[in-house]
Amino acid sequence: MRTLDKQTIEDIASGAALLGSGGGGDPYIGKLMALQAIKKYGPVTMIDVDEVPDDAFIVPTALMGAPTVLIEKLSNGSECKRAFEAMEKYFGKKIYATMPIEAGGVNSMIPLAVAAQMKVPVIDVDGMGRAFPEIQMVTCHLHGIPSSPMVVTDEKGNVAVLDTISNNWSEKIARAMTVAQGGSVMVCIYPMTGKDIKQCGIRRIMSYSEEIGRAIRDSNKYDIPPVKQLLNKINGFELFKGKISDVLRETKGGFNSGTLKIDGLKDYRGENCEVNFQNENLVAKKGEKILATTPDLICLVDLENITPITTDSLKYGRRVLVIGLKCDDQWRTKKGIETVGPRHFGYDMDYIPIEKRMKGVDSYDL
Repeated sequence: MRTLDKQTIEDIASGAALLGSGGGGDPYIGKLMALQAIKKYGPVTMIDVDEVPDDAFIVPTALMGAPTVLIEKLSNGSECKRAFEAMEKYFGKKIYATMPIEAGGVNSMIPLAVAAQMKVPVIDVDGMGRAFPEIQMVTCHLHGIPSSPMVVTDEKGNVAVLDTISNNWSEKIARAMTVAQGGSVMVCIYPMTGKDIKQCGIRRIMSYSEEIGRAIRDSNKYDIPPVKQLLNKINGFELFKGKISDVLRETKGGFNSGTLKIDGLKDYRGENCEVNFQNENLVAKKGEKILATTPDLICLVDLENITPITTDSLKYGRRVLVIGLKCDDQWRTKKGIETVGPRHFGYDMDYIPIEKRMKGVDSYDL
């Protein structure tokens, strides 16, 4: 258990932006929301999973929608109170703690803002170890935990409690509501017990985000090149270096989707890389060669200062490094790959772990 200070929150936002694989929203916006809430309501306590009683009532909180929308359609701060009250009324009991459902610039910060306002702790755990675009794409789903009842609310005051027949139906219905409500909403989702989160959660994700964020902040203090420092810290793979030559992006169906094209620099001069994304980066290719696919993480950072780059901030001419990172082992199960593998997103390719792709292996047996 510890109280989070301003620097810790900034480091978590930075590190989570990397783990968000391009998604999860602008880390700057998320950081401001968390810091403003803490300034207004008081400090936030972060607790370890093992400190949570088995019978405690836990409710993750997040923003749902296209990351590009968040730049102009900000939360007004009242949503989390309405969402918490609706969930507590439905179950007839108080929420013990909240937690991030994913790692990402905004969605790693929303639970901190909620925790400050509602005077509850935030748990050092999440349900992805990265970010994914759809409701059922969490480890809770892999363990059979239902996403509903879930609460959907917006800055206008609309509140809905969904009780759906499956997590996939939660995604369909909530996504339609998100589009109707302007492309971004606040949700309380996957209500569960302390025992549940101990079984399905990805532990220490906020602490790990903080470590990455600190490494990014301190990258110029040492003789080792910043890029090498970062790769060593996260056990990552360098996939490509280059300059963004084109960004094809559209906000459609509640998602920020598109294709990024990169012209190679230095050792990659004369080559090109393409990254496809749906909120998060899903597939990276060099020419016709597949470099990495979901559920492994495909991350972009600024080539000079290794600052993470989200899909909503991609710009022509920016010099970037494309990084690959191993996903949590829970995603490498049969159900995990069925849920978040490349074929789920419509790509005609099989999932092969990134460390195997780096060695030229072209098959993977579960």
